[in-house]
Amino acid sequence: MSTSPASIPTHALADLDPGLTIDPAPRLAGAPVFGGPGNTDFDLTPVRSEGREALEFDFPGVRIGSAHYAEGPTGATVIHLPAGARTAVDARGGAVGLSGGYDFNHAICLAGGSVYGLEAGAGVSDLLLERHQNMTGFAELQLVSSAIIYDFSARSTAVYPDKALGRAALEYAVEGSFPQGRAGAGMSASSGKVDWERTEITGQGAAFRQLGDVKVLAVVVPNPVGVILDRSGRVVRGNYDAATGTRRHPVYDYQEAFAEQLPAATESGNTTISALITNVRLSPVELNQFAKQVHSSMHRGIQPFHTDMDGDTLFAVTTDEIDLPTTPGSSRGRLSVNATALGAIASEVMWDALLEAAK
Repeated sequence: MSTSPASIPTHALADLDPGLTIDPAPRLAGAPVFGGPGNTDFDLTPVRSEGREALEFDFPGVRIGSAHYAEGPTGATVIHLPAGARTAVDARGGAVGLSGGYDFNHAICLAGGSVYGLEAGAGVSDLLLERHQNMTGFAELQLVSSAIIYDFSARSTAVYPDKALGRAALEYAVEGSFPQGRAGAGMSASSGKVDWERTEITGQGAAFRQLGDVKVLAVVVPNPVGVILDRSGRVVRGNYDAATGTRRHPVYDYQEAFAEQLPAATESGNTTISALITNVRLSPVELNQFAKQVHSSMHRGIQPFHTDMDGDTLFAVTTDEIDLPTTPGSSRGRLSVNATALGAIASEVMWDALLEAAK
């Protein structure tokens, strides 16, 4: 029995946020120090990140661990794929911090500490080599790609995620659980940097959705110039004005700056890093477009995004377990289930993850 177009329900995007509650209280990052004691000034011990709460998800073969140094505070989050998985990388903005960038990975390391935090990925590589019995044949190499955020502006130390912290994050990796909020790479992430006095702390976020056998897991550490918006267009984190007790879109600040012929303030030191994992088998072209489609969609929840002061990187990973379900053609010529449809769904999962980070 066919369904008439008039009987197909339509919904506003805001309807995709059922029961979403984001703490309205400000989380101001405070004035930056840009320096302070570093790794050698402390007896650093990795701490297993617990976060605000845990997301429970069903994705066998995907293990996630988060660790941090309380003295930073800063941390690392590792997505471990023991069997290895094909990967597409989409990097945008003017300040990308990336190592590896391989099209096949056994682990993805997300970390704070800006360029110094790339060392955490080396720690992940070290431990994987040990676990792989030091086998170094070309086909045995354990591949790790890493991306970092600049989080020094939200803290008063020069502590960065090092090899020991990367190893710890991998050691803590488990299936089916992800710590939300201030944890791992998101320990000192922040957003809305029109002015340091208005910048707010975010965190790391994740969301999971399963449709039939299709699985999508999104992980994000938002540390953007821009603010974070929900699906109604409301600014929920960043650019908080303590004098008025409100948040507002940076475009209004920029409009005022242009009108008054003043320099439009925007603070440097940003980047949003993310990963998207699916079990759907995609061709190399489809996987690359999947990464681009979802990364582009994130501008709805972060504005502005991909600026010259951001270095945004998204890793799209497939475990190649299932094919997309086939959909017979219809007389109305509707699109069948395809990679574009998967990208549209994954884009909403990523937005859910972004809002979790903003809570």
